Amino acid sequence: MVIFRFVVLLMMVVAAGLFVAYAVTGKPRYRQLGLIVLKWTIIAGLGFFAGLAIERLTA
Repeated sequence: MVIFRFVVLLMMVVAAGLFVAYAVTGKPRYRQLGLIVLKWTIIAGLGFFAGLAIERLTA
């Protein structure tokens, strides 16, 4: 569980860094990469909470 939290936090930091890089440089590639990382961060978070919900229902 701690590892998963660390990975999600790291993904959020990477997405934020990419958006900052986009703001500084203006290159749209950084924005695209930031959106991709953000999308997968949200998917991972939803998967994590779905796993917690299933664990609660089966316990």
